[in-house]
Amino acid sequence: MTVHRAGAVAMLAVSATSVAGCSPTLPRFEATLAAHDSATQALGEWCAARGIARPATIRAMADRDAHDASPPAVRKALGVTADEPVAYRHVRLACGGTVLSDARNWYVPARLTPDMNRTLETTDTPFGKVVMPLGFRRERLEARRGRMAECPASTVLSHRAVLRLVGGTAISLVVECYTRANLAPVRTAR
Repeated sequence: MTVHRAGAVAMLAVSATSVAGCSPTLPRFEATLAAHDSATQALGEWCAARGIARPATIRAMADRDAHDASPPAVRKALGVTADEPVAYRHVRLACGGTVLSDARNWYVPARLTPDMNRTLETTDTPFGKVVMPLGFRRERLEARRGRMAECPASTVLSHRAVLRLVGGTAISLVVECYTRANLAPVRTAR
């Protein structure tokens, strides 16, 4: 009985480790994300430090066909009425050929400049980079090891956050689903 119980405890410990990403790298990745208001900036830093790609440039591979009505909870988090337009952007953030995040972003076009809206609609420039001149701050609503409902099954870390201007006005609600590629061993230069 004692041997069986010890084995079960060991299996649970291994299972918990695999859910947490199979790596002591996960806490370092979480700390990198927490140190930045922009996930784009954090991923760029992480990509460079881990040698994922050179140069460590983050690009947003946008799904131009993605459409998502903004649910009441999104509108409430953004502080908009039922009549105010909310845009939706679904992207995979990649460094080189490696996808690091699958992100869903609801944002208020009226709170951005016309140039920012045009860039978001027509390019693969990440949202964080486009709106960086606004000096936004991230308000993390939820962080979870593993996946949230909106995330793919292979997600190792999920975040839900509101991006706010200095005065507190929300410009975006984002759900970020970070991939296992973030936990790969450090790649050395060849």
